[in-house]
Amino acid sequence: MIYTDTDQKDWLQLLPWLTLSLIPGLGPIKSSQLIDKFQHPSQLFSASFNQLKGIIPEKLASSLVNAHRDSSIQKQLHLTQTWLQASQAHAIVTPDSHLYPKVLKELPDAPVVLYVIGNSQLISEPQLGVVGSRRPTPNGRRVAREFCEHLSRSGLVITSGMALGIDAAAHQGALGCYGATVAVLGTGVDQVYPARHEDLYQLIASQGAIVSEYPLGTKPFAGNFPRRNRILSGLSLGVLVVEAALESGSLISARLAAEQGREVFAIPGSVLNPLSRGCHKLIREGAVLVESPDDVLIELAPQLHGVMNEFSPSTPSRKETDPLRLKVIEVMGFDVVSADQISTLSGIPFAELSVVLTEMELDGVIESTSGGFIRLG
Repeated sequence: MIYTDTDQKDWLQLLPWLTLSLIPGLGPIKSSQLIDKFQHPSQLFSASFNQLKGIIPEKLASSLVNAHRDSSIQKQLHLTQTWLQASQAHAIVTPDSHLYPKVLKELPDAPVVLYVIGNSQLISEPQLGVVGSRRPTPNGRRVAREFCEHLSRSGLVITSGMALGIDAAAHQGALGCYGATVAVLGTGVDQVYPARHEDLYQLIASQGAIVSEYPLGTKPFAGNFPRRNRILSGLSLGVLVVEAALESGSLISARLAAEQGREVFAIPGSVLNPLSRGCHKLIREGAVLVESPDDVLIELAPQLHGVMNEFSPSTPSRKETDPLRLKVIEVMGFDVVSADQISTLSGIPFAELSVVLTEMELDGVIESTSGGFIRLG
């Protein structure tokens, strides 16, 4: 069911699911095995120690039998009940709810419960996961934002992890066109991480949905984030990687997506950019090479029949007509280039070039970085 308040009847129905999710060391796979055996958590908690120990280790069986006497579990249950009472925007979705995403439910390690702040219905709508570097280039950030705006307008929910860099740009792209976005957290839904994303968190909570399997109050812990990624990819029809180094955690999301039978998309980049190497590796391994948002939409079209909004091809970048600006763009390519290099390669005197570069930056054609200038389109 979906639980948005603490009516006594509803609370008693939610209690077995919540309690099961709070048993230390049990995890979603063993929980799923127990539910398959006993049909419902309520029956599971009526089982004896001897019935349970044949399915799970004795320590876990003992924890289940004694859960009602575990003070830490009881404290967490009280905290959750209070949280549900605090706002109509707070909800808990369990696997017996029509809102529990079917694509997620198919996973062997599907979460026992999903805590949600915001629009709970979004989690069962068609989604695209978007991941990438926490320290992207200006172009990478812009590509993520513009792709997600276009894809969101076309009817996809943009799902990411609210991390710095590409994640934030993906959410902002969807929010910028009043589209839908879901943030899957590696903390409790009541925690803002990173702290600097307080404003983004509030926007997603009011216009989209914040989701987590972790109990309320769960703080950031490194091991939680790779585990979180299976939900991000599991909710999605596919995962788009924008920029990623070879050691990037984004490649974990891509691997999980592939293992879950989801599409994997990757945007190529300059061979001189270390953040392109992860994407290039994915493409070599079979990921779909993406050059425009339409590449994603065309690939997912069979799964989006009757859902996707009518879309038109992406609008190409504004064409330059000024000869000097054209020459600057030609010598820049898509890598960071210093003003001195541009002047040498283009033959434009430095004094004249400075004026051209300033105009191009003001027009959003290029962006100044610590190493020089980079094209934005």
